[in-house]
This record gives sequence, structure tokens and C-alpha cells, in this order.
Amino acid sequence: MLPEWQKAIVIRIEQATPNTRRYWLQLPETERFDFKPGQFVTLDLPIHEKRNKRWRSYSIASMPDGSNVIELVIVHLDGGLGTEYLFNNVEVGAELVLRGPQGVFVLPDQVDEDMFFICTGTGIAPFRSMLHYINEHNIPHRRLNLVFGTRRKEDLLYYDEMRELEQQIPEFSYFPVLSRETWDNDTGYVHAVYERLCEGHQPAQFMLCGWKVMVDEAKMRIQCLGYDKKSIHMELYG
Repeated sequence: MLPEWQKAIVIRIEQATPNTRRYWLQLPETERFDFKPGQFVTLDLPIHEKRNKRWRSYSIASMPDGSNVIELVIVHLDGGLGTEYLFNNVEVGAELVLRGPQGVFVLPDQVDEDMFFICTGTGIAPFRSMLHYINEHNIPHRRLNLVFGTRRKEDLLYYDEMRELEQQIPEFSYFPVLSRETWDNDTGYVHAVYERLCEGHQPAQFMLCGWKVMVDEAKMRIQCLGYDKKSIHMELYG
């Protein structure tokens, strides 16, 4: 049973990186918006006559906190009707139409194996939600690894926040990777990082989120490391 469409009011917008914005939406028709970390919502934007060509889905970047406010982090795509509308027409106070939560890209019931959260760009959104939820509710877990790839340091979403979570969550490590800039941390692509971390072939679960090219390559490489495809969970963007 699909959730019903409802009104969403934009209450805050923040420029996060040169081409990415954070949008806070309040759902006035819902007193408490409950969802599982990792789920997404779908916006119905006035950009096309056909309904299914108006729909754009975004992972919820905030954790469920008992309120009716959620955060979305959205990258501007040149020529993309949805993001062109959001970046050029939507301001604080704007009213949108939203449906959700939906999706099964969520934490396992028990985090009893090492977890690898592998993402690029705004694919960090569901993992941010999961990590804050684990931290806030003291969810028992094994080792948690966030491998986040982007082009330049200015494109790193939630960088300071992830460093703080490293200090707050036991057994959590953050591995930012830059592909177009040299710095003191990892450079290149995400694949070399998780392959290095998996050298001992410990039991693990892999959650992949980002553009299809990255996700497809990671799925192939992880299986080449000897892991079963059942241990790989994916959320594709675009």
C-alpha cells in the first residue's frame, strides 16, 4: 500500500557545496513522520503533464526524530528538469507535494557483521540518517566503515559532522576520497579503499548508494573479493 500524497512546506534551504543544497521540509498534515533510516520520499513537481515524469525521489538525509520535519540533500544536474525547478523556483515558504516514506534500503534488524557504507555525492544521505540513528539509540553494532567519494574537498557533504561522529560512535571510521584533488587523505576512487579494508575477508555487509556506474563496479569488485551477492545491498541514483 503506497503512502498518500501530502503537503510539504520548505522551511529552510542551505547551500551545502557549490552545486548541492540542503532542503528542510515540514509536513503540516502529519504530526509525526515516522520512517526507517535509509528510506526515501518522492516529490511531485510541476515540470511535466504526465504524472510519472514529474516524480523525483530523494533519500531522507535526517534521522527519524519524532517530528514532522525531514531533510533532503539535492545536487543540481544541468538540464535536469527536477533539480532545475528546485534550484530556480523553490524558496523558503514554498509548498511541495510529497509521498513517503518508501524503500527497503535500510539497516538489518541486527548489525552483527561489519558494515561498509559506500557512496558518492548525495548518496551519503541515507548513511547519514543511519549513523545518527545508531548513535542516538546506541544500536549494538560491529565495525562501521563509511567510504565517501567525491571530486574535490569543497564537494564533501557533512565532512565535519562525520568527523565528529567518528569520535562519538565506537568502531566507526570515515574514509573520504577525492578523485580530482590531492590531500592528506585517500585520493582516487572509493573502490581501492574498501578493497584495502577488506583484505582480511572478514564477514561483512555492503550498502552501496550513488550513481549507477559506481554501484555496478562496486558490486562486481566486492564479489571478486569473494563476498556473496546476498551481502550487497544497493540504492541507485540516476
